[in-house]
Amino acid sequence: MKLAQAILREELVVFEERFKEAVKSQTPLLDRIMRFIVNRKGKQLRPMFVLLSAKLCGHVNEQSYRAASLVELLHTATLVHDDVVDESLERRGFFSTYALWKSKVSILVGDYLLSKGLLLSLDHDDFRILQLLSDAVRRISEGELLQLEKSRSLNLDENVYFEIIRNKTASLLASSCAAGAFASSQDEALTDKLRRFGENVGIAFQIKDDLFDYGSEDVGKPTGNDIREKKLTLPLIYTLNTIDKTTRREIIYIIKNQNKDRAKVQWVIQKVAAAGGMEYANRKMNTYRDQALAILYEFQDSDVRRSLEELVRYTTDRRY
Repeated sequence: MKLAQAILREELVVFEERFKEAVKSQTPLLDRIMRFIVNRKGKQLRPMFVLLSAKLCGHVNEQSYRAASLVELLHTATLVHDDVVDESLERRGFFSTYALWKSKVSILVGDYLLSKGLLLSLDHDDFRILQLLSDAVRRISEGELLQLEKSRSLNLDENVYFEIIRNKTASLLASSCAAGAFASSQDEALTDKLRRFGENVGIAFQIKDDLFDYGSEDVGKPTGNDIREKKLTLPLIYTLNTIDKTTRREIIYIIKNQNKDRAKVQWVIQKVAAAGGMEYANRKMNTYRDQALAILYEFQDSDVRRSLEELVRYTTDRRY
């Protein structure tokens, strides 16, 4: 991400200041938690996509910075709520908000972040930006609930899987790119083009996350974690749709009833590898990556376009 970070060096400094200001609170406990969250921020991929999309379609302006802050506020809110839902004690190698302040405070913190994002847009009449990002929040919730429903029944259909990740993961990245494009251009055609670009990147990003569950690298979550949580992943879906009925029944039984048994989970991982589930997922991931790049290549070559290409390739080449 070196080129993207270099291109956005000044803009990221401004963004970080705006984001810190956006999360401030007069309540001491809340302000302390906000500082904790800000100091443990991730790679800021989504704000970078917002700002680069703005540059691709025009120039970074005040609305661009507000759009980037709104994206980060909404994304952080969903992560805080996710840790409560998943009872996760870690986030990015540190204690999660849930681990330190438990469910009640974490839920309220997530609600606070959502409300700050809404007010940031409403106070400046950024109605189109708010519409784009609010739609993403709706779709994230729908994707999470659909995943929970299908995890109970293990109705592992590939179409359902793509519906889930298109909503749960790709929608926020799609809306981030669309918001950046609209903020700098006010052009609906460009906005939709960048939305489609971001959606393809988001789908590729999620498939890469799925593949980590079958690898051996230290990626910040235990290998086999998705299996233990009965989550639908593309390598597993492909395997269940191609192996013999006896092995299929055994895998489903393990996922439903023995998903805490490390040896059993490793056996499932080996079966997925043997069936070609990871190779299939890799091919699908690269297809979505290439679709994103095809949209990007419709724009004139520039450092900004190359920076976005770098971020796209990072999503599929990253090791964690």
